Amino acid sequence: MDIRTNEPFWLIKNAMDTSYPSLKEDLKTEVVILGAGITGALIAYQLLQENYTVVMLDRRDVFNGSSAASTAMLQYEIDVALHELIDQVGLTLAVSSYKECEKAIFTLEKLVKKIKSDCDFERKKSVYFTTHKKDIAVLQKEYNARKEHGFKVSWLEAEQLQDLGIKKGRAGIVSASGACMDPYRFTQDLLQVCVDQGLQIYDRTEVTEIKQQEDTLHLLTNRGNSITASHVLHCTGYESVKTLKEDIVDLKSTYALASEALTTIPLAFKKHIFWDTSKPYLYFRNTPEGRIIMGGGDEKFKNAKLRDALLEKKEKALTKSCKVIFPELAFVADYSWAGTFGETKDGLPYMGKPDPTINEHYVLGFGGNGITFSVMGMQAIGASLKGIPHPFLEYYKFGR
Repeated sequence: MDIRTNEPFWLIKNAMDTSYPSLKEDLKTEVVILGAGITGALIAYQLLQENYTVVMLDRRDVFNGSSAASTAMLQYEIDVALHELIDQVGLTLAVSSYKECEKAIFTLEKLVKKIKSDCDFERKKSVYFTTHKKDIAVLQKEYNARKEHGFKVSWLEAEQLQDLGIKKGRAGIVSASGACMDPYRFTQDLLQVCVDQGLQIYDRTEVTEIKQQEDTLHLLTNRGNSITASHVLHCTGYESVKTLKEDIVDLKSTYALASEALTTIPLAFKKHIFWDTSKPYLYFRNTPEGRIIMGGGDEKFKNAKLRDALLEKKEKALTKSCKVIFPELAFVADYSWAGTFGETKDGLPYMGKPDPTINEHYVLGFGGNGITFSVMGMQAIGASLKGIPHPFLEYYKFGR
């Protein structure tokens, strides 16, 4: 599956300064990680801290899948609003999921500092707003739910949104916990730390077959090499639909733009990230070099060719939406790209083993919280490999 088109801004910005060899020999290891995006990097780092020997494979270059299409806005808000999620999955799981996503932002910040990643990590306040009068009551209900369960939120009236540059804003919620970063730089920095700790990475190496004999997994690559491992970890995001029997996600096409560098970034963008409640929703952030990144325009994914054919049309529509929401922002699109992502029925991730008899594990952080869900997956992956209980393996299990 082609899960993105055009070169995303992050690849152009960083000029792909790191590369790894393809696999040309047979190997034996404890763990094989499939997928060298941000999820794979986080999971590899965690397993190395737990003293596993780890090999990472990717059929593309490192960080050239769905991670590259990310706008890397870090929010605790899940695609399903808290008050709706409580109705869907119950109070305990809903509130816990939101709080764990919030904790994941702080965990990621500590990791960025620990490995000294030059990934422009910045803490921001997160503004969730509406430009439609009919959505005010629902937004108020969401604000009440977050406030009741201890989240640091404030209510924004129309006048306060106008002060942030949102001239047609009706109401909003501002949250203290949010962040953004350069996901490519972070992934490459983290992988280098992992390599220094013993991780072996092979890109442009595709696994064509996985078979289990007793407790051992045998992997065959497209070049005919074999790998013997005790466990295989799938960190392949939306491409996992090809290896899973269970239908767990609805695929969507999404689009993103990066503006030309502005002479002056509005103060509101220096301190906030923005998420519009429109359906499909829109989101906005800045970069340290003075660009505005926005995304949205989601629609049901049919195939990569049809998704890509809409890119020019979506670029115009998103640019127009930006000018409507932020009329004083001199947004001129400089880069545009499309990608494929997915939404689960409850907006929550999947972690663990789909089949308890097979040593294949998954960490799948679908939706707009892919990065924070992957940070949460770091906590549960060791338990999954050892076959011991962990709350996340129950909350986010397959077959739920």
